[in-house]
Amino acid sequence: MRWRYLVTLAFFGLTFFAISAKLFYWQVIRAADLSAMGRAQYGNQITITPQRGEIVAADNFPLATNRLSYLVYANPHEIKDIDSTASELSPLLTMDVASISAILHANTDKYWVAITSGVHYDKKQDIENMNIPGIGFEESYTRFYPEASMAAQLLGFVGQDDLGNPKGYSGLEGFYDRQLKGRFGTAVEVKDAMGRPVLSKINDDSGAQDGRSLTLTIDRPIQFLVEQKLKDGIEKFGAASGLVAVMDPKTGNILAMASFPSYDPRDYAKYDDSLYKNPFISNTYEPGSTMKPLIMATAFNENLLTPDSTCPICSEPVKVDDYDIHTWNNEYFPNISMKDVIRHSDNTGMVYVSKVLGEDRLITALNKFGIGSMTGIDLQGEAAVPLRNSWLPIDVATASFGQGISVTPIELLDAFSSLANDGKRMKPHVVSKITTPDGQTISIQPEVLDQPLSPQSAKVMTEILVYTVDKGEASFARLKGYRIAGKTGTASIPVSGHYDPTQTIASFIGYAPADDPKFAMLVIINKPTSSIYGAETAAPVFFDISRDLLTYYGIAPTGDQ
Repeated sequence: MRWRYLVTLAFFGLTFFAISAKLFYWQVIRAADLSAMGRAQYGNQITITPQRGEIVAADNFPLATNRLSYLVYANPHEIKDIDSTASELSPLLTMDVASISAILHANTDKYWVAITSGVHYDKKQDIENMNIPGIGFEESYTRFYPEASMAAQLLGFVGQDDLGNPKGYSGLEGFYDRQLKGRFGTAVEVKDAMGRPVLSKINDDSGAQDGRSLTLTIDRPIQFLVEQKLKDGIEKFGAASGLVAVMDPKTGNILAMASFPSYDPRDYAKYDDSLYKNPFISNTYEPGSTMKPLIMATAFNENLLTPDSTCPICSEPVKVDDYDIHTWNNEYFPNISMKDVIRHSDNTGMVYVSKVLGEDRLITALNKFGIGSMTGIDLQGEAAVPLRNSWLPIDVATASFGQGISVTPIELLDAFSSLANDGKRMKPHVVSKITTPDGQTISIQPEVLDQPLSPQSAKVMTEILVYTVDKGEASFARLKGYRIAGKTGTASIPVSGHYDPTQTIASFIGYAPADDPKFAMLVIINKPTSSIYGAETAAPVFFDISRDLLTYYGIAPTGDQ
């Protein structure tokens, strides 16, 4: 009996020793490896990327949306031949074999490694059909722009921040990035012993929230029309570039905004980053004669002049300080009326207006029109050149006809639109409403920024601008049967301290119908080669677009004029 006791005792002793040795092996020798395997299987925190909000035009057609795509990953422990696997994946992922092999060879000790993202559904299916061991997929979303390059510089694009997370840049994507991107969340991803995802569950308390969506004031047919006519005009007049924007002067709604050359936000990385900037809100230039109506209307508003007031200094060039100021064509009209100063775009007449106004009134007027300040438009990248602190007599004189002073196109369009809106200057905006993920909407209401003119002064100036369109240098391009208010501009380009006589920024600005404006529009043709004058380049583009806009709004001509 004693030997049985000893055998039993030895058996249990050896068993205890074996268990203790195994526990020592697991808990001490293999502790780090088993801990890593446990972490790989349970409790991994993953970041939940929210869906980015959509951007839709006024007709609810998506201009920026999200497309389901996939991240392709690998478990190197399940791959028997890395180089062979890389060769199979290469043509489907549009990655070279060496790149895929390098990723896999560098991570053979891991159970999960990302290969590439943004893979479309059809490619995912092709890869799945090949049954390649160790290859898997995770759902993700990529930004998609259904209309390609339409309104690209207005929309902006989505790239990545320093941490690799989606981030909006330029235009609406940049300005509204915080609203569009939503809120990132966290969840626990459960994996098997080989590191393969078993379950990814987003809990209610993960904190993730999809982004808000934007509904724009942009009218898609008008945007398409403007872009096409602008490209045609740039080609016809041999220009370096051009831009156009159409605005509702009563609300500040931007109906269209285009510039050319442009880029495709779907493949933004293939383009020079200088094209990302929206020149309508970012580029400054000297507006030239398109500034004249604002200064003239101010003189009317101050009861210093009337449309029939005459100019006593307009029979010859005007000397200011050490400078002689000429008319654009060296033609002079003694005792010219103020309405004909605008019609003939007479620089000497505007110098007289600036003398009547005086420095203080002129600067106050510029400020009220928003010249030298940002409009606050809801687009990333707006710029402005503040008005100078000290003014010489020559500065006052040249500012009256739009030289020696810099504006952005949106500044000028916004200021000029006050003439079409009873003297009220509205805040321009591109978004009409913001929609939360649960369907609540936040409407953007029209906002009056200032009132530089009385309704009567605005109306008087409107009549002069209609007269200018019908009788001025661009009358050949006017639309018969319509009352359209407008003004040409031919701005010299400053180069190395002087103005280049061979290169100009040609423009035309106006609104229609003059008695009840539905739109205000600014057309800029940069460095045209067929003619340097706005009347012969920008004006035809303006009236070409206006003809289609008036038809689009169902406004018929009232008879030949």
